Amino acid sequence: MSEKMTCMSFGQLMDWVLTEHKEKGTVFGVHRAYQADTAKDMEIFGRNLETPIGPAAGPNTQLAQNIVASYYAGARFFELKTVQKMDGDELAACINRPCILAEDECYNCEWSTELYVPQAMGEYIKAWFILHVMAKEFGLGGTDGFQFNISVGYDLAGIKEEKIDTFINCMKEAGDTEVFKECRTWLLDHVDQFEHVTKEDIEAIPSEICNSATISTLHGCPPNEIESIANHLYKEKHLNTFIKCNPTLLGYEFARKTMDEMGYDYMAFGDFHFLDDLQYKDAVPMFKRLQALADQLGLAFGVKITNTFPVDVTRNELPSEEMYMSGKALFPLSISLAAKLSREFDGKLRIAYSGGADFYNIDRIVGCGVWPVTVATTILKTGGYQRFSQMAEKIMADGVKPWDGIDVEALEKLAEDAKKDPRHVKNIKPLPNRKNEEEVPLLNCYFAPCQGGCPIHQDIPEYIGLAGEEKYADALRVILDKNALPFITGTLCAHNCMYKCTRNFYDESVNIRGTKLLAAENGYDEVIGEIRAGESNGKKVAIVGGGPAGIAAAYFLARAGASVTIFEKEAKLGGVIRYVIPGFRIPETAIDKDVSFIEKMGVEIRTNTEITSVADVKAQGYDAVIVATGANKPGTLKLEKGETVNALKFLADFKANDGKVDLGKNVVVIGGGNTAMDTARAAKRTEGVEHVYLVYRRTKRYMPAAEDELLEVLEEGVEFKELLSPVSLENGTLICRKMELGTMDVSG
Repeated sequence: MSEKMTCMSFGQLMDWVLTEHKEKGTVFGVHRAYQADTAKDMEIFGRNLETPIGPAAGPNTQLAQNIVASYYAGARFFELKTVQKMDGDELAACINRPCILAEDECYNCEWSTELYVPQAMGEYIKAWFILHVMAKEFGLGGTDGFQFNISVGYDLAGIKEEKIDTFINCMKEAGDTEVFKECRTWLLDHVDQFEHVTKEDIEAIPSEICNSATISTLHGCPPNEIESIANHLYKEKHLNTFIKCNPTLLGYEFARKTMDEMGYDYMAFGDFHFLDDLQYKDAVPMFKRLQALADQLGLAFGVKITNTFPVDVTRNELPSEEMYMSGKALFPLSISLAAKLSREFDGKLRIAYSGGADFYNIDRIVGCGVWPVTVATTILKTGGYQRFSQMAEKIMADGVKPWDGIDVEALEKLAEDAKKDPRHVKNIKPLPNRKNEEEVPLLNCYFAPCQGGCPIHQDIPEYIGLAGEEKYADALRVILDKNALPFITGTLCAHNCMYKCTRNFYDESVNIRGTKLLAAENGYDEVIGEIRAGESNGKKVAIVGGGPAGIAAAYFLARAGASVTIFEKEAKLGGVIRYVIPGFRIPETAIDKDVSFIEKMGVEIRTNTEITSVADVKAQGYDAVIVATGANKPGTLKLEKGETVNALKFLADFKANDGKVDLGKNVVVIGGGNTAMDTARAAKRTEGVEHVYLVYRRTKRYMPAAEDELLEVLEEGVEFKELLSPVSLENGTLICRKMELGTMDVSG
């Protein structure tokens, strides 16, 4: 894929839109169109607006097709990508690539448009025409139901240069531009291609494109420069003007404390930008002066909250020294700044919003009177522009009331809630790398990441789809093709598939493990009657050990036609799953159902039989012997003084004695893996135990335990003691050495 963008002609774009829509019912890959209810139109800048949302200035408003795709999905307010005096090849040479990382919160190191400014203007005018045509031809809403908002930067001298000055003038009145004439002529020449658009409709497309602008300045821009730009846009250009604010207005202490408390303590940023950027004490009087000027001129003034937030590159996230954070982590900062300014101005300051807005919070943002809202990070993720449909439908279900100020108390509550919102707080455990660890083949390279993450490469999309249609028996048949233990793995498996699930990176993983169990439970009665061994191949195989590995080996061997015997020293098959893992994690009935599959295949099961010699078994006429006894040698934690109890021994005793184990009142579990979590939960259920403490040398974030198991332990009241390394156990007291996390290296 080329790094250089090439603009398409208006004719090419129109042909693409009309042909794709006719043949596929889509526009630039967007499948579902949003049809606006014109009775619910709102008004801003003296013009109609059908929805108060759209793409923020950035990669999603750079080309005409970006704007067209987002409009088709439901966007109606378009903040066009920022233009400045440096453009084209000169600007492109300054941008390191890749320049955007949007795995969880988003980072970027890109600037304004890499097109030349006249090219950018051409893209916006072409998009203007296409949106007018689409509105009428596809029945998407009124031809006056959307607005373009230009974004200009970064200093007054640059904005006054002929190139930017011409851009502003032409975006205000485009009628004399060559591109406007080209678009109009093409439409008139091809009017016969439309069913609903007439010659009169085309001739009525207005040439006054923009009557509003957003000022975007670099970090460190002095307040008098910002005010001078605003004065220029008001007095010389007569534009409704918003000033884009930086989160640094909140101050370093607020930002650092908020990020730390929300789990973003790994973000590195100093106080440099906070000291160098516009200060709150200077911003407020400036905003009041500009508000008065706007009122005098009969124009609108407001602020755009917020710009992205500068942080240091510490782990080679992007090829730059500094990058700009946005998305879920920016939301608590941006919405807090919106609340602070709203309180300062008694709700009378108009605020346009961007900074972590998404489907889950956009209705509350708009409901407070904060709109228009533009987004970037959320539409960079899976679903793309189609997410606008969800947001638009949610907001417009009851319509948006005319703007008469901001509900300050509601906004302040939203800001406080954001700091605890699970969708904005950093995951308790880092998200796994969703990249495939294997080399992608040249051809047929598409596969589901969940399937790639599964150690046995189960056909996950297939059985998820069948379960979704409630075809549980069919789903179970798919699972059993590669997985002999659907009940055990549907309950206990480490679900690497869910760590790889693409949905992790914008809400939460599909519950793949739970769906597997659902299919097993609901499809079992139908499928168990079909299970049978394969046609005999004459081979005879012994398996020593009846745990999960032994059961699975027996299943696949019997299915292949071998005569199989399992030797198990305990009274039942199941191994550690049956005799160690607590019953609150998995019921015995689930284990029994997995065993029933091999029983139906005729596998001979010899329990209460301990094997001490493979040679002796082989001598009984078996062609092969599989040793599946597990790794039973206990690990030991060596302390300078005192001895610990092995976790597996405790769990086995706990299960064998139904929780009646003498542990005392206060129990310490040392470790941070899944076994430690099971041990802590079992100890919590043990008779006589009052307090359970979990000691780990690092913090929760770096514990190897799965996040769901970690959360269960927290919910059950186990007390975590982080950054402690056990040294000795003396007189019932565990002596620990205090630990400290070092600086994060490039690996994280």
